[in-house]
Amino acid sequence: MQLIILDRDGVINEDSDEYIKSPSEWKPIRGSLEAIARLHRAGWRVIVATNQSGIARGLFDLDTLARIHKTMHQRVVETGGLIDAVFFCPHGPDDNCNCRKPLPGMFQDIAERLRISLEGVPAVGDSLRDMQAAAAAGARPILVKTGKGFGTVSSPELDPDVRVYDDLYSAVDALLKSAGSRSDNQGSLN
Repeated sequence: MQLIILDRDGVINEDSDEYIKSPSEWKPIRGSLEAIARLHRAGWRVIVATNQSGIARGLFDLDTLARIHKTMHQRVVETGGLIDAVFFCPHGPDDNCNCRKPLPGMFQDIAERLRISLEGVPAVGDSLRDMQAAAAAGARPILVKTGKGFGTVSSPELDPDVRVYDDLYSAVDALLKSAGSRSDNQGSLN
């Protein structure tokens, strides 16, 4: 079974400079739920890793975040997909935690809990901090142009080797084609 790590806001759902503070504000990006369903059908485990500083800022509480995530899970299941786990950082930028992206703590926690290496695991995000956290944990950063991604593409700090796709659907399409050709090639070697 293969693993993929997805950022939430700007990758799965529309982002907002005002934060996603309630289940009614959670709106999926076109094609994102179908992309997760395709991954699930292909046997991939889908993990979400998301900064949620709105908690530290007092904009919403843990119960509200749980309701937002319940809405996300329900919408994904209705589309035929599954999110295996959601990891989040509730801290603000000045809290000096290790789990807030761009630091790799959340990714390290995922690796620890799943007892796996994240070496080469695709990690899809829309911001420079998503790319930096994934790379620092040994994962393979993938940038989408949704959310903050369109601006991130032109950042001079973005590693030129990072693959860039229009959205999660096109990133998943490329991953599944690549995984299929690898298994086809492995099958022909036997």
